[in-house]
Order: sequence, then structure tokens, then C-alpha cells
Amino acid sequence: MATIHVERIINAPADQVWEALRDFGALHTKTAPGFIIDTVVEGDIRTVTFDGGLVLRERLIAIDDERRRIVYSILADIFEHHSASNAVVPEGDDRCRFVWIVDFLPDDPKDRITAMMNAGIDAIKASMEAQP
Repeated sequence: MATIHVERIINAPADQVWEALRDFGALHTKTAPGFIIDTVVEGDIRTVTFDGGLVLRERLIAIDDERRRIVYSILADIFEHHSASNAVVPEGDDRCRFVWIVDFLPDDPKDRITAMMNAGIDAIKASMEAQP
């Protein structure tokens, strides 16, 4: 099983970043606009369209407001297993650490997924730091 762990310091309050992230249907408007161009939610499933045309379906597993953590799974035939979590950890009043961990089988697409996660987390950082 492959595990990818990426983190970024975001110069924005943890509550602001968490408010955007916990809105399961707002990836394209609040969290990573530009990187994500559309999000459609039906029940606990969101369909995410990425810049470049990739479309993925994701199932919401958990939202934990106390720990500022969201867990989801990509529903795609390329994975035997997929689990991802995002967490927002306060690091003072006006900055936080964004932690993204993904576990998946098979591990063949690890390089491609790592590149997408790095691009995604950079888009989240840019979006959160651009907000007043």
C-alpha cells in the first residue's frame, strides 16, 4: 500500500481554512478555485472536476469539527482501496498547518497522485492566503 503525506504552512487562521475545507461541496469556490473547477454533491458523494478535465467521485467518510479533519475515499476502479484525510492544525493566531494523507492500493499511480496532491495543496494555500 502506498502512503503519501504532504503538508504546507498556510498564513491564514485555522478557523478560516477549516470553514472552507469542511464545506464538502465548495472545493471549486472556497478551497481550491482554479485547481478544482466544479464540485457537485449528491448525498455523501461529491463529483469533482479538476482543471484539465479529470473527474473523480469521492465519498465523504467523516467530518470532525473538533480536530478540524475531513476523511473521504475516491470511488474509482483504478483503486482496490483509497482513503484520504485533510486536517487543519493551528500554529498561532494567523497561521496553520494543512496536512493531507492518502493511502491507496495498488501503488502504481504514486508519482502521478503525489504531483496532483502537491498542486492541490499549493492551490489551497494560495486561495486561503489570498482571502482577507
